[in-house]
Amino acid sequence: MRKWGLIFTLTGLIALPAFAGSAFPDLRGTWKGDSESIIMGSGGNSHHPGAPDSKPELHSVTFTMKIDMQDGRRFSGTFASSRATETIIGVISRTGTILIADDDGYTIATLLAPNLLELCYLNAPNKGRVASCTEFAKQL
Repeated sequence: MRKWGLIFTLTGLIALPAFAGSAFPDLRGTWKGDSESIIMGSGGNSHHPGAPDSKPELHSVTFTMKIDMQDGRRFSGTFASSRATETIIGVISRTGTILIADDDGYTIATLLAPNLLELCYLNAPNKGRVASCTEFAKQL
């Protein structure tokens, strides 16, 4: 009897992570944060000012991300600063990595806590570059 109890317990513990990994976090809502960005040059990014052929510059921009539609791992919404608003689409991988595409670049995101999300963005248009990370807090 003890042997069967041990087998059922071990089977349950092994299967538990597989079941836990099948649910995707609900990202719907409004998220706000300030970026820590480095830009070089201009062209291609509507949120960060830049001058042609400039040296790397440090910038911080306040962003608001609104996720208004989510179905399982797929979602969409808007990403805005005081300078521009763009539509975003994204997916959540089974490993938990969040991938987002916007009008001119892409973002890799990590859910740090249920109400804390870090987005790291890269953009390299013809005459400029942007690398930026932003911690977003979900607004209640």
